[in-house]
Amino acid sequence: MSAESFLLHSKPFIQRLREFNQRILDRIQLPQSTTLLITAVIVGATTGLGAVGFIWLIEKTQWVFFDVLYPWLRNPLGAAAIIFIPVLGSLISGPLISKFAKEAKGHGVPEVMQAIALHGGRIRPPVVVVKALASAACIGSGGSAGREGPIVQIGAAVGSVLGQIFNLSETRVRNLVACGAAAGIAAVFNAPIAGAIFALEIILGEFSTAYFGSVVISAVTASIVSRQFLGSNPAFAVPSYQMVSPWEVLFYLVLSVLAPLVAWLFVTTLYWLEDKFDDWTFDDALKPAVGAAMLGALAIFLPETLGSGLEYIGKALEGNIALPLMLLLIFGKLLATNLTLGSGNSGGVFAPSLFMGAMLGGAFGTMVHNIFPAITAAPGAYALVGMAAVFAASTHAAITGIIIVFEMSGDYRLILPLMLATVVSTLISTQLRKGNIYTLKLIRRGIQLKSGRDVDVMQGITVQEAMRPELYTLPATLPLSEATTKLNEYTRRGLPVVDENQALFGIITINDIKRAIDAGLPGKTPISKIATTNVLVAFPDETMADVIRRINVRDIGRLPVVDRNNPGQVLGLIRREDLSRAYNLTLTNRAKVQQRVERLRLRNIDNTGFVEVEIGPHSPCVGKTIVELAQTMPQEAVVVSVRRASGVMEVAHGHTRFKPGDHITIFTDEDSRPAVLHILTGKSAE
Repeated sequence: MSAESFLLHSKPFIQRLREFNQRILDRIQLPQSTTLLITAVIVGATTGLGAVGFIWLIEKTQWVFFDVLYPWLRNPLGAAAIIFIPVLGSLISGPLISKFAKEAKGHGVPEVMQAIALHGGRIRPPVVVVKALASAACIGSGGSAGREGPIVQIGAAVGSVLGQIFNLSETRVRNLVACGAAAGIAAVFNAPIAGAIFALEIILGEFSTAYFGSVVISAVTASIVSRQFLGSNPAFAVPSYQMVSPWEVLFYLVLSVLAPLVAWLFVTTLYWLEDKFDDWTFDDALKPAVGAAMLGALAIFLPETLGSGLEYIGKALEGNIALPLMLLLIFGKLLATNLTLGSGNSGGVFAPSLFMGAMLGGAFGTMVHNIFPAITAAPGAYALVGMAAVFAASTHAAITGIIIVFEMSGDYRLILPLMLATVVSTLISTQLRKGNIYTLKLIRRGIQLKSGRDVDVMQGITVQEAMRPELYTLPATLPLSEATTKLNEYTRRGLPVVDENQALFGIITINDIKRAIDAGLPGKTPISKIATTNVLVAFPDETMADVIRRINVRDIGRLPVVDRNNPGQVLGLIRREDLSRAYNLTLTNRAKVQQRVERLRLRNIDNTGFVEVEIGPHSPCVGKTIVELAQTMPQEAVVVSVRRASGVMEVAHGHTRFKPGDHITIFTDEDSRPAVLHILTGKSAE
């Protein structure tokens, strides 16, 4: 039996814990606020211990790869031996991710945000184990990634699992997921305030008193636990820096302009490489090893790019790295991290962004200090500010950037330039790109977040579903005197105009006709003379969110819908009135799905969960609608959403038709999963 079949058919341990816990809660009947407080402490303590164990695991893995294997390989291979160390680690992490938990791929935070937004905060328990082992193998063998991303995902999964064990509501489960994320940052960096702010600003996307208390408690608990094992010192020993002159503000402003440029290049190349590896028809389990081989080749010339690089951040803060090396390490670390994560390995982007910021700030500080030594601080001060600026520009999280660097350094005297550079860097970055390094992955999947947990509902319906089925057009030769009569006959204020070949010529409205008549044009004038020919159009496979953005740009009332392959062929019309109808339709579809999911979850409380299914070109469900499959689909199964190959996310409804490349999310029970997989993919769960 395969690992997937084992996970599919074996009764998860979480179910037994839930049964046992439910019997206890029924007897004690604790208030839900007390339950949340207790679970927040448990999540914090568990994540704190998990962070300590994860760091220990990385250290032991590093010892195996660099103290045992590397010297053994260096004898016959020489300098080229370094290439094989990251490859060996990736041959462990790649298969783990591919076979057991694909959610562990990459930096992990977007998966946590997606779980909160779409899955009620529910994360599969195997993610905890796979993420820890895969990330330890990656980072321990020299993979250029941070340890904070994995522990955030691990802590979030711990919170999710605990919430499911206690059978808490979706809101409470989301809260515990945020608690786990906060605890992870607090434990890894010994920064409880930054951990709490990170969870609220990035994971949840909102500051709310409903979440604040439990998140802070969890972060503090995790920090207390980790300090017992890792000590209570700040993450970096930073010399005492302060502003030397008010003129330094100008230099910090220049740094705040450079930081978003580095962040933009970092994020852009990361997703470009990720696309290249995803499009490559090669075994997913082995792709990380290919990226690791490229990383190893880079490490021959820049060994400082291996691993998380925290020790080199410390050196930059102390001013102990030469200017040429810092300039090389900005782009060397960028390339190393993108090769590691873009190829599908597991690790975080938090530490690499701090690394690049420290090198950028250190290099810039060295140059300005050499030119203006009397009015500038030492280069380490600029390295400290650069860390926050590049991190904030990458994540669009200015508050977290300020707090994390302040807590990691333990020095308040640079807070003014730190705040200024971080905020300016974030503002510039938001103008350069819509999404940040975390949300961009979700945007590319068609998921729009609002306040961290609500998706853009208009992403869930296409133009084809929303447009009116009737098609009225006016010929370009129609006299002006007859145009008003036709519009009144069709009860329309505007219609597409077509030429003699029935191809789109333009569009005309009742206001256009009135202006022409007021201008004294003869009634026999063809409407082609007054029609608007520079027409914005919509395509049937676009989402209504795209249409709204296009309509708002020009403040127009309607868009002709045309065939994408034949833009002259008019298929229909989308009007402003149709937007509200589409919005209500999407909300109705979502409400129906959520109601069915909740009813199913309550009825089968012991063995329900989400299943992700990828539809291949030869799947038996291709071309069929949900209604058509309903007769064979198990009763205990609800299709929640469909993400198209184009990245568009649709809320499922009866007429949703499956296509090759669709990624389907289904809520069902354990017993029905094999049948669901067989119906959708044609493959047996065995």
